[in-house]
Amino acid sequence: MRNIPKGVLLLTLMIFAGFANAKVDPELLEWATQGDANSQYNLALMYGNGRGVPEDDKEAVKWFRLAAEEGDADAQYNLGVMYANGEGVPEDAKEAVKWYRLAAEQGDAKAQFNLGVMYANGMGVPEDAKEAVKWYRLAADQGIASAQLNLGVKYDNGEGVPEDDKEAVKWYRLAADQGIASAQFNLGVMYDNGEGVPEDDLLAYMWINLAGANGHDVSDAKEILAREMSQADISKAQELTRQYIKDNPGVI
Repeated sequence: MRNIPKGVLLLTLMIFAGFANAKVDPELLEWATQGDANSQYNLALMYGNGRGVPEDDKEAVKWFRLAAEEGDADAQYNLGVMYANGEGVPEDAKEAVKWYRLAAEQGDAKAQFNLGVMYANGMGVPEDAKEAVKWYRLAADQGIASAQLNLGVKYDNGEGVPEDDKEAVKWYRLAADQGIASAQFNLGVMYDNGEGVPEDDLLAYMWINLAGANGHDVSDAKEILAREMSQADISKAQELTRQYIKDNPGVI
């Protein structure tokens, strides 16, 4: 074991996303005014992004709220983000949790991830690692890479679940294959230490190399590894890196 510290847990909230038409269609405005949730949601996106109208967070909140109250999960998620960030409304973690939960219970993966973050950090709810794991897992099962990373960290550290290196490796690998640098780095450390996988310097170097290509600071880790590897092995690890990138072109 070479005592390379693992990457930190990703705790940033996912921001609202989406797109709308380039300008406000009078018919869209009419439908929104008449209570059509999809039109209300699209109008909110336009105000939130300044697409076709002056950017106006308060107007975005107004239309997100109307759509959210009609049960639109995307609107509920985005309204939660507005409350979490204090955009168009005073920052209010409890209100953010309320709207994330409504969307998460409808299966919205982004809301599930954000709700996990809120529980992990005690924002708007009492800190609860088990609840964080519950929501991370639901989001991770839907392919949210940050949730996969965070779930891996929970298993790695035994937070909210029994410590389980094999499970940590499983979730790190899923996030790593989506190009998440911290997951690639952590996976490299697992291979370096033989935690959940057989110890393998070549794979350790490969994953840490990939993390570096994705912007993670790997200089100290690579120096530690290189001291215990031959130049031939380093060359093999670099070739493994090149082959992985060739086989997975979207990972960098």
